[in-house]
Amino acid sequence: MTSTTNQPSPKGGFIKRAAPIAVIVIALCLFFAFDLQRYFTLDTLRDNNEALRQWVADAPIVALTIFILAYAGAVAISFPGASILTVFGGFLFGLWPGVPAVVTAATIGAIIIFLASKTALGDILSERAGGFVKSMERGFHEDELNYMFVLRLVPVFPFWAINIAAGVLGVSLRNFTIGTFFGIIPGSFVYTSIGNAASAAFEAGEDVSLSGILLQPQTLLPIIGLAALALIPVILKRLNKQAANLDGQDQ
Repeated sequence: MTSTTNQPSPKGGFIKRAAPIAVIVIALCLFFAFDLQRYFTLDTLRDNNEALRQWVADAPIVALTIFILAYAGAVAISFPGASILTVFGGFLFGLWPGVPAVVTAATIGAIIIFLASKTALGDILSERAGGFVKSMERGFHEDELNYMFVLRLVPVFPFWAINIAAGVLGVSLRNFTIGTFFGIIPGSFVYTSIGNAASAAFEAGEDVSLSGILLQPQTLLPIIGLAALALIPVILKRLNKQAANLDGQDQ
């Protein structure tokens, strides 16, 4: 007499693992189906300037909470233009608490899509990884935390692409979270500064354009600083290469 055990079928297991990604894809499709991306512009801030200011003044905690949830949701569904919300954060809340709110929300959203990719796609795509995923594989294997930090600090790849690639390639949640949180602080500060400058310009009754905001001292200086930070990995790599060449000559 043979005993039977209730084990999930391979098909059922795949559906369960793929469910998080399916939910995210459906949410992203609905986002574009309802044309919600039209609100992610500086024009939206200008046209609703007074109403938004009043909303934040009347209910600052509620406004900040809704902003964090909306930002985390946009990142979680991998909306490509979610970075504009960083500008919104600076416009609505200034550098404080705008920057902490942006960094927290972006990290939460990134963790959601990271875990979904790791659970649903890891075993499948790790064997067939190509494109940007494959290009990151060596860096993650050599030093997860430092490489994660550099990827966030120097935006060579799109933010959403790094979230998915890290999950697919099996990066630890600890290294992903630490690298993301601290790595996005400089960039978040720059984009939040843009929103803060736009807020000041709107309040002064000035006509605002992105190019004009970028040339203002309060945004130009952080951008220069970010560019300098971006050069650090390049300089370190060149110094390491020179040191390796000198060691080879000495032997």
